[in-house]
Amino acid sequence: MKTKVVIGKRFCGPPDSGNGGYVCGVMAGYVNDITEVTLRQPPPLNKSMAVETTDAGRVLLLDGEDIVAEAKPATFELNVPSPPSFHQAAVASRSYLGFEYHPFPACFVCGPDRGEADGLRIFAGRNERIDMVSAPWVPDPGLADNQGHIRPEFLWSALDCPGYFAAIDDHYVPMLLGRLTARIDRSVTPGEECVVTGWRIRKDGRKHQVGTALFSSTGELCGYAKAMWIEVKHVT
Repeated sequence: MKTKVVIGKRFCGPPDSGNGGYVCGVMAGYVNDITEVTLRQPPPLNKSMAVETTDAGRVLLLDGEDIVAEAKPATFELNVPSPPSFHQAAVASRSYLGFEYHPFPACFVCGPDRGEADGLRIFAGRNERIDMVSAPWVPDPGLADNQGHIRPEFLWSALDCPGYFAAIDDHYVPMLLGRLTARIDRSVTPGEECVVTGWRIRKDGRKHQVGTALFSSTGELCGYAKAMWIEVKHVT
């Protein structure tokens, strides 16, 4: 079975490709379960691509004959550290490295050049918890579905970029998101004061494994993810 999908320019990471978390969230919508998504190449923007479900249960995002992403059901558990409060996350956000230098300031999730109600503006920084980055997030009403819940692909988006800033120290390191595995257990509502966190799991050469989590205004764990970021010479 094949359908078509277009990643709009609004949902960019780098200027010419889709934000990894958003694209993974779109793919997860075709699995409807805990999902592992592997990005094979940068997802193009404003281009019609085919979504194909295989007999083996994999879901492929195809640009012509090229596989852009692959999604499949996964079994997934993660030890999630306790979150800071919304206020503590707001304080941590002031130290966001992207305020000093950001290679992609228009990134849908973490770009400081995106306006309110346009990008997610999740600016994860460190404070007393040097082993964790955190950020406040108040989802905009424009991200909600017809039932008044923030759409799952935007929750996946929120679980993306904080992982990158958890993996690095105090300077920019060119990396690409290679894989994102996530589970969403509870949605959030527009205007809710949420907290997003990220932390390191381990590093193996050029590969950085990190965890991220999303908490509600009451501190309830709404969803979490494990990501593999891969160091590259440069990102375009």
